[in-house]
Amino acid sequence: MPGNSFGKALVLTTFGESHGTAVGGIIDGLPSCLEIDVPFIQAELNRRKPGLDFFSSPRVEEDKVEILSGLFEGNSTGAPIAFIVYNQDQKSTDYDHLIDAFRPSHADFTWEKKFKIRDPRGGGRTSARETLARVAGGALAKLFLQTKNILINATICQIGEFSIRDSSAHLLPKEILVFLEQLKTEGDTTGGVISCTISGVPAGLGEPVFDKLHADLGKAMLGINSVKGFEIGSGFRGASMKGSEHNDLFVNDNGIIKTLTNHSGGIQGGISNGEEICFRVAFKPVSTLMKAQQTVNASGEPVIIPGKGRHDVCVVPRALPIVEAMAALVIADHLLRST
Repeated sequence: MPGNSFGKALVLTTFGESHGTAVGGIIDGLPSCLEIDVPFIQAELNRRKPGLDFFSSPRVEEDKVEILSGLFEGNSTGAPIAFIVYNQDQKSTDYDHLIDAFRPSHADFTWEKKFKIRDPRGGGRTSARETLARVAGGALAKLFLQTKNILINATICQIGEFSIRDSSAHLLPKEILVFLEQLKTEGDTTGGVISCTISGVPAGLGEPVFDKLHADLGKAMLGINSVKGFEIGSGFRGASMKGSEHNDLFVNDNGIIKTLTNHSGGIQGGISNGEEICFRVAFKPVSTLMKAQQTVNASGEPVIIPGKGRHDVCVVPRALPIVEAMAALVIADHLLRST
């Protein structure tokens, strides 16, 4: 099965299923002599683990990371770094009713058509639980980027129809909490939008044709579970602007060439221009509902699947470290390609 690895100079390969023994990964390409802060990696994993609030999955997982290789006395050796997180709270029987049924808007139907076999326990490999390996790999990439003074910050700017103007406090407004509580009571779900900025990226990262920096960021974000939209800089809003409004004019600021505006989102011609990189990622509503849904089985017969299991009302809060992790992997990869 191809498609389990991401990157060129810095390559992350992940493995494991939602209800298997473990989920983990191997990251290859990090330079040697990089101090590996394991508590930092664990803290990043803690940001995405389930059971942290009333609207996330009640699945209880410690998500404790174990580093298996690539370190000596706390520093990277230049060899591949392998890590693993063991699953603890599997309840495979929660999915017995899905063995022969296709859940609406899940990967059940498409996976079975492609592979002729599927793991119905939480979606198996397609489960968002796989993203913990991306967060761990992204944390390692972040440690490398920190040595280059490159910082990544993702915030929630929308949940459902509610926009969040001030996300600096990282606390959801009361009206959104009430909205999520109502959805939970109804057995329904919602989506949202995450905004992400990357500061400190030097000009010159990326390529002008197929490996454009913003194209790689788009691929990274669209590869995250539930993501349905990506825009950078002005994004779709730029389509309604005039060229005279949209152009980022260059100025000389005490010997440093900068732009007066940043509609380009920090990338022009596929290459970073030294300005802050900014993009937005749209997440669809969680497909699993706590209410009965009409569907069909593998024979095409209509069936009703009950609303049961352990799932998020909204994945957006837990997706913040995933967005940051994938962005870190992209920037670190391009940085290592340029050296």
